[in-house]
Amino acid sequence: MAALTPSSEDYVKTIWSISEWNGLEVVPTELARRMDLSPSTVTEAVKKLARQGLVDHKRYGPIRLTAKGHHEALRMVRKHRLIETFLYKHLGYSWEALHDEAEALEHAVSDRFITAIDELLGRPMRDPHGDPIPREDGSMPEINVYPLTDVEPGSTVVVSQVDDDNPDVLVYLGDLGVKPGASGTVASQATGLGLTNVEINGREIALPLPVARRVRVTTK
Repeated sequence: MAALTPSSEDYVKTIWSISEWNGLEVVPTELARRMDLSPSTVTEAVKKLARQGLVDHKRYGPIRLTAKGHHEALRMVRKHRLIETFLYKHLGYSWEALHDEAEALEHAVSDRFITAIDELLGRPMRDPHGDPIPREDGSMPEINVYPLTDVEPGSTVVVSQVDDDNPDVLVYLGDLGVKPGASGTVASQATGLGLTNVEINGREIALPLPVARRVRVTTK
């Protein structure tokens, strides 16, 4: 298949990323929201992706990656997450600044360059936000995580993943110490108040539910 344009690479990566986090089928309206584009622009782009054999999509239906689309998406996810890890570990970028920088760089670097970064970093399994990094063969490290909002009160948890699509939320969570590796206990799920109350690293925190949903944890 001919090399994809940066725009097509962004589309397949975003389609995959949406389903990774919510586990649901990807609809055009959500894709438009995540990419900050008009619905009409996304509709035309999805038609083009379908002609390229990257997605399956019927009018008013969900968007599904084909095998080719899935392969290209994971190739771009691997690039993105390894670049983020390199920027964080070797260039001192803050974790909220990684996403946009990696978005720009991932289209400019070769697969060979990414392999070299992977070797330099010691073949990490996760990026600074806790997201698993696809291996060179396209397989994914298996992780068993749960949304913080789904954990029963009294459970001991370790933060595993934080959604990285909103830098303001990353700054907020970073200031609270809610980062991968932080441990604590869920005090209560105050859904009526729209809060998840959790103690992280000895600090009591009340997280609004929209923020808590962006945090995935493992339980002990």
